[in-house]
Amino acid sequence: MKTPISRLRTIGIYEGISYLLLLGIAMPLKYMFDMPLFVKYVGWAHGVLFVLYVLALLQVTLAHNWGFKKLAAGFIASLLPFGPFILDKRLLDKEEAALRAEHQKQMA
Repeated sequence: MKTPISRLRTIGIYEGISYLLLLGIAMPLKYMFDMPLFVKYVGWAHGVLFVLYVLALLQVTLAHNWGFKKLAAGFIASLLPFGPFILDKRLLDKEEAALRAEHQKQMA
């Protein structure tokens, strides 16, 4: 079963990869080699993934009662080239801690 956090993490990884492809491959091809086609397709995919990321971020914010600081940090992470990966690491740590706590409750 997918949780809001696992959805955010998955979309964040894809969004981060698409951003790196856009900045690291598509944009140089466009401006150095006059090949704009890659920007069109990678940019379009990145745009769709960015919108999905923001929607998933809002869903997590509502589901877990995140405050404005966490919401803003999640949004800012999407604007930085490696931001989604850093956010993912932090979310993974929290998700694993929550699973351990739930497991300990079940064992008691």
